[in-house]
Amino acid sequence: MSEITLLSVGDVILGPSPVDLFEHVNPVLQAADITMGQLEVPYTDRDTIPITIDRSIKHLDGLISAGFDIVTFAGNHISDAGVNGIQDTIDWLEDHNIAYTGGGMNLEHAVRPAILEKQGTQIGFLDYNCVGPREMWATHNQPGCAYVHIITHYELDYATPGGPPTIYTWAVPDSLKAMQKNIDDLKQSCDLVVVSLHKGLGHTPVKLADYEQQISYAAIDAGADLVVSHHAHILHGIETYKGKVIFHGLGNFGTYLPFLAPKEDDRPDSWASRRRELFGFEPDPEYPTYPFHPEAIYTMIAKCVIEEGEIKQVSYIPSIVNKQAQPEIVTQSDRGQEVYDYVEAITKGANLNAQYSWQGDEIIIKVVN
Repeated sequence: MSEITLLSVGDVILGPSPVDLFEHVNPVLQAADITMGQLEVPYTDRDTIPITIDRSIKHLDGLISAGFDIVTFAGNHISDAGVNGIQDTIDWLEDHNIAYTGGGMNLEHAVRPAILEKQGTQIGFLDYNCVGPREMWATHNQPGCAYVHIITHYELDYATPGGPPTIYTWAVPDSLKAMQKNIDDLKQSCDLVVVSLHKGLGHTPVKLADYEQQISYAAIDAGADLVVSHHAHILHGIETYKGKVIFHGLGNFGTYLPFLAPKEDDRPDSWASRRRELFGFEPDPEYPTYPFHPEAIYTMIAKCVIEEGEIKQVSYIPSIVNKQAQPEIVTQSDRGQEVYDYVEAITKGANLNAQYSWQGDEIIIKVVN
């Protein structure tokens, strides 16, 4: 039995030139046996999205040209275009034979796994949202996303009302157990299970919230063979747990978002203005369609090599987003070390245990049991 290659990337937001967005990475994405990404927003041609936001269904053609086989769909933007956006996006994915998981027309649909078979190996995929308003969550009679319910508690460091708090987060036990049951059930019928989590502290370098490790470990305890994450719009570190790899944040990948770029006439309540106050950064003006943290230019393609129903090697392909918001693969001799050093620094800064080494132009993750 020959090797199976699984690639996974972070947040994808497609714009009016969706094919061009992936032109520098297409050969690598297309060559994989399975390519997966996080579809961050819904698409529809019905009149349910503000005219300033271009989310035409035709933008999804970029998924075809790049060779995506599966997208994860759970996230805090799944209902941005209402029921029509969810329905039209799902219809398009089904019409074009791209698998999906994490979103649906009700909760049963949203938690339904995607299962892909390659060379006799069954690989199952599940996806859960951990952030954003609960109005985005699917229920038994409401479209939305699969989710794990996270609680946030603020505890004062000292007895001064309004003083700086210590923040604690954790998953609601029943919600976490529901995720684990889904994973366990899927593992009974698949050789491998990949769990995708929409989680993390947005636009915040290095730091992880408490719940992120809790739910990642719980997924592996239930049978997951790999955990990949997205949402923060910036890379987060990597760790291993019980011999399995956890990507705590794959960052952005092919993310076109010009309408959130700062403007001279921004109102104080605009997102560009609030972003300065909440996250303390200014987007680089040389990236007009990519208004993210300056460190968000660093990204990666997570790679797994599968043999005989097991993950034999996990690595990542270092990439950098250019000024046209296009991800470009970089090599060891051409800015790849810049990405290596960044990922190593954010991994150590978050007290995670992953260790890295070059193998050609890929960065191998040493699995620590």
